[in-house]
Amino acid sequence: MTALVQSPTRSVQHLALFIASVALLLLVIAIGVGVGELTIPLRTTFFAVTNKLGLTAQPLNRIHETVIWDFRLSRVLVAACCGAGLAICGAVLQSLLKNALAEPYVLGVSAGASTGAVAVVVLGIGTGAVSLSAGAFTGAFAAFAFVALLTNGARGGNERTILAGVAASQLFNAITAWTISTSASAQQARDVMFWLLGSFSGVRWPEFQLVLSVVLVGLAVCLWYAKALDAFTFGDDAAASLGIPVGYVRLILFTVTALMTAAIVSMAGSIGFVGLVVPHVMRYFFGPLHRTLLIACAMMGAILMVLADIAARTAIAPQSLPVGVVTALVGVPFFAAILYRGRRPQ
Repeated sequence: MTALVQSPTRSVQHLALFIASVALLLLVIAIGVGVGELTIPLRTTFFAVTNKLGLTAQPLNRIHETVIWDFRLSRVLVAACCGAGLAICGAVLQSLLKNALAEPYVLGVSAGASTGAVAVVVLGIGTGAVSLSAGAFTGAFAAFAFVALLTNGARGGNERTILAGVAASQLFNAITAWTISTSASAQQARDVMFWLLGSFSGVRWPEFQLVLSVVLVGLAVCLWYAKALDAFTFGDDAAASLGIPVGYVRLILFTVTALMTAAIVSMAGSIGFVGLVVPHVMRYFFGPLHRTLLIACAMMGAILMVLADIAARTAIAPQSLPVGVVTALVGVPFFAAILYRGRRPQ
């Protein structure tokens, strides 16, 4: 397990990369706030934030301040939190399942969220009392419960967990397709499909507060079990030999990642490939030690998602692309590269 020991030189390199990541994240957030039909200079964004925090009293255009605080800043921050959460979940699941292609949606959570959202939008279940986000979260949790039932909690093994996730995804996707085909109007079908591919257009400060809380708590739990995740790199038997309660830890981490993913999907829809791509890139720069890797994934996931949202808003302006389309265009080539590198000589 010497591969997981970090040298002092490596630690300094990681610190420098982390500082650079923070600076880059702040920059892309500022750019994300300024991009749109109304272009806002970086200087205005900076003073709008510092004015709000009471650090400055710079006079600003009232329209610019309204656009920043009521629309764009909350959207960009939600995008950053969602990207961070998906990247964290991807890193944890790849370690737990020992599968390079594992991602946050491997447990069927996304498919369940889609079914819950469609039930609210198309069938009108709970309309008025249950919002689209609440319906999506309920569906996501139902899918996770289905997977847990099939795998007997955390004792089903990696292959059985993946197969159960595939089964759950197929089941809930079929229910979603059947519901849309038989009950949705053309406009409802378009609205649902756009939401399913991911969008931050409707998020505001309450959504930011919720997703920030979920991601911070999830990250804290995952960091608490960082050493256990390091041990899982060598297999369940090696982890058990170190005194780690394998079944208990797996159950906790599966539950935490499922809840994080459910909250993100219920808020922004299904945005794929962030949880697949980012952990692999960060392992290349930061190594496999999860105490460092998880924080790095959170930073880069946030950066990537904000950039994807910027691209989605500007690629075909004044119209917007679903964010999931942008992340797929980045993720699919990377996915193919992983498959290609994983080939074994015959």
